[in-house]
Amino acid sequence: MRMVYDDNLQDYICYADKPLLCVREVMPQADYTLLLTFSNEERRIYDARPLLDYELFSPLKALPFFMQAHCDGCTVIWNDNLDIAPETLYEKSVPVEEAFGELKK
Repeated sequence: MRMVYDDNLQDYICYADKPLLCVREVMPQADYTLLLTFSNEERRIYDARPLLDYELFSPLKALPFFMQAHCDGCTVIWNDNLDIAPETLYEKSVPVEEAFGELKK
């Protein structure tokens, strides 16, 4: 990230080194995974089960609540207090093709 001072705004502007990928669509699954479509049209599977061990994410253990996952325009949220950063979702997910390939083995 780099910061540049803008004389017109009289403030600093931050530029990311690489473009931010946003979640455009999320489809929660009953096995505690999320089928995600990112802004680059890539479809990936995120396994949320490891999160269930953390107190912060304990509400997700209730499947009806987990299934309420939705996209706020850039990431996945459940309510005002519970979300996952899009960078984390991307980095810790696998392409759909790879996920289904593992199931076939």
